[in-house]
Amino acid sequence: MDEGPVTGGTGFVGTQLTSRLIKDGHEVTILTRSLKGAKGSLPGISYLEGDPTKKGPWQEAIKNHDALINLAGASIFSKWTEEHKRAIRESRVSTTRNIVEGIPSHPQKPFTLFSTSAVGYYGFCGDEELTEDSPPGSDFLARIAAEWEGEALKAREKGARVVITRFGIVLGEKGGALGRMIPLFKKFIGGPIGSGKQWFSWVHIQDLAEAFIFLLKHPEISGPVNLCSPNPVRNRELARALGKALHRRSFMPAPGFMIKLVLGEFGSVILEGQRVIPKKLLEKGFVFQYPNIEKALQGIVGQ
Repeated sequence: MDEGPVTGGTGFVGTQLTSRLIKDGHEVTILTRSLKGAKGSLPGISYLEGDPTKKGPWQEAIKNHDALINLAGASIFSKWTEEHKRAIRESRVSTTRNIVEGIPSHPQKPFTLFSTSAVGYYGFCGDEELTEDSPPGSDFLARIAAEWEGEALKAREKGARVVITRFGIVLGEKGGALGRMIPLFKKFIGGPIGSGKQWFSWVHIQDLAEAFIFLLKHPEISGPVNLCSPNPVRNRELARALGKALHRRSFMPAPGFMIKLVLGEFGSVILEGQRVIPKKLLEKGFVFQYPNIEKALQGIVGQ
């Protein structure tokens, strides 16, 4: 990627990913809603002002690049009021639609769109192993993911290569799911959630960033790609591994009815989960630095 914009480039995942892209020699443009306070801490970063949920001059700037990484999307980690559910959808679907509109039709040089999705695409399937070939689910997040991906895939009509990166739960030391879990464990009130049997598909943030570099170097890969560890774990295994890494007990379970009472519809996402395998990455020879939850958590907590 000689140069390409990143939406959501200042967030938890975006910060790590842009740093890794620059280290690999790429130039990165971060699309930001306001240039005030936008400072490039690393050489190779420039900024473009614009709100991706709305049409604007920023769409024209896309034509000057050869790739775009779309990470934008409102957080799902909160109680889903009707207003928040609208924000979850609009921040994904409208943003992607506007991005695709800005992509030039059949450009002289190849253009790649990396559009984020999530393993929530598959819905809740119990112990079934899910790969990129598995069908979508029917719950709220699955429907949003399918619509989100559908907007991104329209870029193929313009001759663009489209890679749909379906994220597992991203684990890192500066935010994400662990940012919410670690404080509870440090207070000795962390443990399994609900039955503890539900599957947790996760990925270390460094592996996620390396996967993008890998995909940039393998233009033959397109369509959906699961970005998650090859070893999903049950929720009780996650709790045990995190407790061990923090030197805290992890026996305080959170009853399922309490999760649903506090989080409402979003509680189902935590109580059910998916068992997702990164089939495409493994078949192409991608090597995970952190394939196991114990090693991943020890590394993160140690930092």
